Amino acid sequence: MLNNKSVLITGGTGSFGKEFVKTIFERYPNVKRVVIYSRGELKQFQMKQIFPEEKYPQIRYFIGDVRDADRLKRACEDIDVIVHAAAIKQVDTAEYNPDECIKTNVNGAQNVINAALDCGVHDVIALSTDKACAPINLYGATKLTSDKLFVAANNISGRKDIRFSVVRYGNVMGSRGSVIPFFIDKRDKGARELPITDKRMTRFNISLQEGVELVLFALKNHLGGEILIPKIPSYHITDVATAIAPELPQVEVGIRPGEKLHEEMITATDALNTIDLGKYYAILPCASYNGKRSKDDYIKHYAAKPVPENFHYSSDSNTEWETVETLREKISSL
Repeated sequence: MLNNKSVLITGGTGSFGKEFVKTIFERYPNVKRVVIYSRGELKQFQMKQIFPEEKYPQIRYFIGDVRDADRLKRACEDIDVIVHAAAIKQVDTAEYNPDECIKTNVNGAQNVINAALDCGVHDVIALSTDKACAPINLYGATKLTSDKLFVAANNISGRKDIRFSVVRYGNVMGSRGSVIPFFIDKRDKGARELPITDKRMTRFNISLQEGVELVLFALKNHLGGEILIPKIPSYHITDVATAIAPELPQVEVGIRPGEKLHEEMITATDALNTIDLGKYYAILPCASYNGKRSKDDYIKHYAAKPVPENFHYSSDSNTEWETVETLREKISSL
């Protein structure tokens, strides 16, 4: 699928980018070129220690920001596939710096779209988040806007052989800034208790590799315009704390501004345009763009079926759950 293709990953020095690059080289040794596009020279230096250009001659490191349309367009020359992972992701950072979040998550998304259209790219997959579903914070709102931009980009593709799609998933287990490394750090530094925002809180859970597999599935199968969502387990925040430090008491400290008690990935309204692919769901465009695709086209392509009436996909009403034991086993392997 990616052999003899050139791939650009925005925000490529992040956790996803490194796992994605590792998987590319394992499965597609004849990939033509892999371009890491990011703004942090230190993170690029660190990534070069893992993927040195001497051992991986196909890899290139481009310093650049998705806000910089000219630089992004230059990086996209002769690129076949773009995976857009660059974003400002911290909820509190976005709330305190709303204009900066918009510049990266919204304007940057449009820059990626424009560069892809101008440079003859064939496939574009944008990474999203469960916080983009019925958002209550600015980060979620900007990612929802980004999702809409990428879906709507198919409207302006004209006769170009290009498809834009989105993948949306929940918390990545053990990712930087998430609750698992936070609890582990508290425990290892001798904390006497673990702070819990709200003991009723639930979240979706996905591994880094599962996120990579979703993107690869999208690249292989997407028609353009769909938002692909994995079927993944939920966990109770209290079970995570127990799995990491069973001896420590858990103390509620209150939900932070912009934080939800439970996360959704498909609302009841979204479900009107959602199909069940088996391992994944897909939210389809509300309207057929340029008359290219109908709901039946997607159903036939994926051998899918519509979800039931009044369906919604939320972390608190999920049918699959992590236990303390499964969480402990997965955390120990991080």
